[in-house]
Amino acid sequence: MIDSQDKTPAEKDGKYEFKLYYSEREVTCRVEKEQDKMHVSIDNNMDAELQINEDGTITQIEGATLPDSSIEFIKKQVLGTEI
Repeated sequence: MIDSQDKTPAEKDGKYEFKLYYSEREVTCRVEKEQDKMHVSIDNNMDAELQINEDGTITQIEGATLPDSSIEFIKKQVLGTEI
């Protein structure tokens, strides 16, 4: 039986940490991916949640507003280029 709450893409679930340029400085970005959500923490003082849509796009659903360029960079770091 398949759990109806189980959503794809789930193959890259886990924790990620990488450097991100934000506000003209290099900061640490931590991402925890769970199913179709990414919980983002930047420099231990900004949090956001991103939704992975069925068409592969990313939508910010809560938290501190991130620029599109940062969201795209996070997407590439976590999901790669397959989506």
